[in-house]
Amino acid sequence: MEKLKARKKASLQAKLIRLFSVTSIIPILLLSLFFYYNISDIIRKNIEELTIKNLEQTANTLKLKLKSYEDLLYQMYTDDNIVALVDKINNEEDLAVSVNQLRRLIRGLFYTKDHIRSISIITSQGIVITYHQLTSVTNKNPWIENFSLTEKQIYEEVSSDNRTHIFPTEYGTNFANEDYYLFHMAHRIIDYKDINRRYGIVIISIDEALLREVCLTQENSEYADNFNFIVDNKGRIISYINKESLTKKVVDPDLPVEARREAYLDFITNESLIDKEYIATYIYEDEELSWDIVNVSNQKIILSKLDTQQKIVIMVGFLSLVIVVGLTFLMSNQLSNSVKSVVETMNVASSGNFEARVKIDEKMPLEVELIATQFNDMLGKLGEAREKEKQAGERQRMAEIKALEAQINPHFLYNTLDTINWMAIEKNEFDISNAITSLATILRYAITNSNEMLTVRDEVEWLKKYIYLQQTRLKNTFRCEINVEPEALDFRIHKLLLQPFIENAVIHGFEGIKRENVLRIDMRMEDNFLRISIKDNGRGIEPSMVEKFNNRDFREVETSHIGVGNAISRLRMYYGERVNVRFDSTLGEGTEVTILIPGKEAIQ
Repeated sequence: MEKLKARKKASLQAKLIRLFSVTSIIPILLLSLFFYYNISDIIRKNIEELTIKNLEQTANTLKLKLKSYEDLLYQMYTDDNIVALVDKINNEEDLAVSVNQLRRLIRGLFYTKDHIRSISIITSQGIVITYHQLTSVTNKNPWIENFSLTEKQIYEEVSSDNRTHIFPTEYGTNFANEDYYLFHMAHRIIDYKDINRRYGIVIISIDEALLREVCLTQENSEYADNFNFIVDNKGRIISYINKESLTKKVVDPDLPVEARREAYLDFITNESLIDKEYIATYIYEDEELSWDIVNVSNQKIILSKLDTQQKIVIMVGFLSLVIVVGLTFLMSNQLSNSVKSVVETMNVASSGNFEARVKIDEKMPLEVELIATQFNDMLGKLGEAREKEKQAGERQRMAEIKALEAQINPHFLYNTLDTINWMAIEKNEFDISNAITSLATILRYAITNSNEMLTVRDEVEWLKKYIYLQQTRLKNTFRCEINVEPEALDFRIHKLLLQPFIENAVIHGFEGIKRENVLRIDMRMEDNFLRISIKDNGRGIEPSMVEKFNNRDFREVETSHIGVGNAISRLRMYYGERVNVRFDSTLGEGTEVTILIPGKEAIQ
């Protein structure tokens, strides 16, 4: 402490306030600007995403509308009566009667759909039969005279295949001092009795107002602020809020999307509907129709709100700076006092006084309180450890004394059992001789290098002798089946791992069971693991005990099952967390213990 005072280091509190005062202003301003531009970008992206989805919905609605008109067209070009009348007209059979009948038939279909302004049939002989609303003349159709293709060109294009042709919007005619712009759907007439024969074509002329109505929604009903328009695959406007701009070419259709978007922006700017700085244009390209559906929106209100938001963010940033500096001063003062309290206790504990404790109060910061709590716990554990060390030393001394007292020379046991074995053979007690021989083998196997690793083959041979003794002791009241796959025989494991599980099954599993008792042991390789299954058909284990075994909770396990708990602990000690021991048991039906022992590669 004297050295620290001599060097005159700045306190933690002073450093925190100084550092924060210097570095906080710039980050707050940068964060304010970042949040402003980030929010602006998010809003723009959300608007663009929503607008594109609305344009996609507009395209779907448009195609549904056109589909309904295409259905009417289908009814006409496949109608047997129309086919028959057109055939008569081509053959000049009762020409005047056939033409009148066909015109009446067309008139009957004319009013089934809104926005139809004309229905025309051009026969293969070039005869035009029409019904329309745009002129009082009945023997010709005025839109054909103003169309970009001649009557013959229209017929050749439509009759060349079996698909529906859509001709984008063009000027139709003037009727009642109003200009009408029409787009047309056409298909060749088909007789399914002779599908390749040319009879003629059917053309439905539809008012451009249909396209305009689809483009207008509640969101873009205010023309000057938000509206949609459509451009065909030739770059011409085919639907617009002002008829004067219809059929005007505004873009090169071969340009990429962004270039077309700029072209549409220039067009709208020249229209002087919205100031260029506030215009936003979005495009949805419909692949089926090969049309661009373009949205134009005025973002003046949104940009104004973003500017206001930026000012608010900056003001809040400066206000936050003032508040945080004051809070930093208060909090750093509490932190400094708390740290001093912990340091003083550490100095006391360093002298060997483990009874010292850091005093924890409500003003202490959570982090320092956590340090103080952990330090207090550490001091308590150090005191307990010192006491346990004394007790462990005493227990070790007593264990060494008991081990010396209980020590017996193993050779004495082997020689004695060998003598008893020969005595049994002399009296022709071969069962006793076999039991003694097995017992001697078991003792020698268990006592010699108990932690040694050897093959599954050797362990199984020892288990057979152990099971033989259990069968002899229990007067063959159970049958044992051992199945080991060949590839598992050379797998190396620690000795005496399975005996506690087998003993538990024999002693406790078969107790009180009247049916034939069967113990089955299976060993096989799974990937780089040895899978061992020990299964009995005994009385089973209580679910609570099964749960304790599976959770390795041996604190309240019955004394009769302590060996199993020790065996599981021994497996964990040898093989770590990669070993897996699982108990599955049903009361009255039996128990299965599954053990997965990893090989060397799995352990690594």
